[in-house]
Amino acid sequence: MSNEVDTLATALYVRTDDLLKSRPEFRPRRPRVGIVPRLTDAELVTLAVMQALLGFTSEARWLRHAGAHLRHLFRYLPQQPGYNKRLRAAAPMIAVVMRHLAADTTLWTDDVWVVDSTPVECGRSRETVKRSDLAGWAEYGYCASHSRFFWGLRLHLVATLGGLPIGFALTGAKADERHTLLGILDAEPGLVATRPGQTLIGDKNYFGAGFEAELADHGIRLLRPARKGEPARPGAGLFKPLRQVIESINQTLKAQLDLERHGGRTKAGVVVRVLQRLLALTAAIWHNDMIGAPVHRSLTAYDH
Repeated sequence: MSNEVDTLATALYVRTDDLLKSRPEFRPRRPRVGIVPRLTDAELVTLAVMQALLGFTSEARWLRHAGAHLRHLFRYLPQQPGYNKRLRAAAPMIAVVMRHLAADTTLWTDDVWVVDSTPVECGRSRETVKRSDLAGWAEYGYCASHSRFFWGLRLHLVATLGGLPIGFALTGAKADERHTLLGILDAEPGLVATRPGQTLIGDKNYFGAGFEAELADHGIRLLRPARKGEPARPGAGLFKPLRQVIESINQTLKAQLDLERHGGRTKAGVVVRVLQRLLALTAAIWHNDMIGAPVHRSLTAYDH
């Protein structure tokens, strides 16, 4: 197998189709009697991943491009309203496919994770903030890494050192990172139940004796830099290079997969577009792992 986008799309389609045939409960619910979709669920997932990898932030432009250049892969392509509606309804299915792809890689069993949050901007003008359907969930926040204020959400991501997404959450910009991380772990107790001695690397915001005790109850050992006034903590020499890993993963999501150019205007729209980009990253890592590529998180072969 080669590492180019058509090959990845074919492998992803086959894997997704097999999964959905064996587990039909993962498909979006539909009436028993009605019109059968001409674009299958596996094709929808593949089309969404290719859109993210090829850098099309506009669904209308993407479908025009696909109609002109990808007819050898997709016999039928919906119009933009139908594609948008199908994608929003498919969010739970996309999350399931992402988890199965991740668990099918050699990176899934890594015993070191990194955690951080990154802004997902949703608007800039005051009029947008006042009128947006996201008001009440999206809020003003501050990004210390880039020294900027923003209005929107935060993507909290737990990943392996190879960049494979393990767990995630999408919250308001001011949500406490510690509470969100514990929520991710509580939502999937099986995620750490079979991983005794898992190590988690975070920044200075993941602090507190009670917080570390709760992580220890999950079987997780936390490594983070010492805060001002604290004594030196174990593993301090590892933080600078390893902290760059999570920053690099976030940069992949933003620079190559256009995380902050998602274009979502409703809760469902933002959620599925973030999931779409996480799935694209997971699918690329899965495919690179399957073909033995030297760098698992490299997307360069799939962006053209």
